[in-house]
Amino acid sequence: MHTRLIMSAAIFVLAACTPPMEPDNVLRDSKWTITAIDGNTLVRPQQASLEFGSRELATNIGCNRISGPWRIEGEHLIAGPLVQTEIYCEGPVWQQEKALSALLASAPTIEVEEDRLMLVSYGHDVRMERVNPRQSAP
Repeated sequence: MHTRLIMSAAIFVLAACTPPMEPDNVLRDSKWTITAIDGNTLVRPQQASLEFGSRELATNIGCNRISGPWRIEGEHLIAGPLVQTEIYCEGPVWQQEKALSALLASAPTIEVEEDRLMLVSYGHDVRMERVNPRQSAP
């Protein structure tokens, strides 16, 4: 009984000393190609990207650039306040930009599976692939 108590305490102490994996480490200093917004392919896929710096994010899907600070709270991306250039756009690219802007402002949930990222809010979702996939250890 005494041995079990000591082992349980040792495991607890070791677990407490191990730093937890920071959720933002998956996104920090990464670049993603946006592949779909709300299930639709992009109007200008060659320009569609989202970059996470250490504290700032920047995105463009073919018209205006959106940027601002970001952080992770639980499983949510908190972005903002966001600033956006004001180039006149119309048509499908404008609709996709509005959807992306609304998504970023809504504290979307983050779903990461290897080199794929999905941001999901109540009204929108954005699917992405990492530009420089992480290399597996040999």
